[in-house]
Amino acid sequence: MGADDVDGVVDAARAGDEPAFAALVERYRGELRVHCYRMLGSFDEAEDLVQETFLRAWKGIGGFEGRSTFRAWLYRIATNACLDALDGRAHRLLPHQLSGPWDPSAALPPPSDIAWLQPFPDRLWEPAAPSETEPDSVAVTRETIELAFLAALQYLPPRQRAALILSDVLGWPAKQTATLLEGSVASVNSALQRARATLREHLPERRLDWAPSAEPTERERAVLRRYMEAMERADFAAVADLLAEDVRAEMPPWPMWFRGRDAVVAALAESWDTGSPGYVGRFRMLPVRANRQPAVAAYVRRLGEPAHHAFAISVLRIEGDLIVEATAFHDLGLFPAFALPMRLSPEDR
Repeated sequence: MGADDVDGVVDAARAGDEPAFAALVERYRGELRVHCYRMLGSFDEAEDLVQETFLRAWKGIGGFEGRSTFRAWLYRIATNACLDALDGRAHRLLPHQLSGPWDPSAALPPPSDIAWLQPFPDRLWEPAAPSETEPDSVAVTRETIELAFLAALQYLPPRQRAALILSDVLGWPAKQTATLLEGSVASVNSALQRARATLREHLPERRLDWAPSAEPTERERAVLRRYMEAMERADFAAVADLLAEDVRAEMPPWPMWFRGRDAVVAALAESWDTGSPGYVGRFRMLPVRANRQPAVAAYVRRLGEPAHHAFAISVLRIEGDLIVEATAFHDLGLFPAFALPMRLSPEDR
């Protein structure tokens, strides 16, 4: 849809043509979903905020005067909707942000209803690609949805978060970011300086120079396949060989995490012991795509059960040939978002 076509559809929408408006905003749904996800750290809430954005846009379409592109206008509405949603709310977390590592010999604490960070299914990921018809849309050089970056973003106050996402992730000029946030260029630059300093405190040292998200490499996919096979065999030695010595493993909503290969393997041994009260079951693993990182959907079959049932979505960070981070999201509500079944029968291979 070229600029003239957009202008024509906008005119129709301003005249009350609801189908024209729906067709116009739908082309931005994907990138706005990602934008709201970065702002909120929640896939579920991002979906809701996109709908809220479209509702606000429809109600306010008569006031759109064309002083910015329609896309920039939608980003302004989406950002303000996210800022409203974040008002007075604690930031989303991963377990390692709460406390020190857990002793694998200790009983697990009960799950917590803390607002946890959620993963994002790659099947719904759409980059904010530049467009020749929108001069305010510049080349995106550092767009990412990596979990480590999302976790660090949550430490930022909402307006700093918005400024950093718009300027450093999407590449908007400071003047355009200031216009969207209804502030001055000086205030945006000040917010960016503080936000970047906070990110440096909370990003892993090896990820300070964060890069745009990309497809997992063949090398990473090979490690993922070996990991899946080892988990399905309950092969402690093979799993251990794939873990970095200082690996971090966590599994929200349980508010604890494990640090180091020995601790992770000890926790697995407990969950794989059929005589243990903590026995989980036998695993089936399916590769998935989340946060542009290697990921896997885990299903478990407990004693006496014929089928495997949905268990967790695990997102991995791999460096070289070793897993350095593994975050298993035990949220069954995520499986539909990844277009995954809740149950695998024996013939599902």
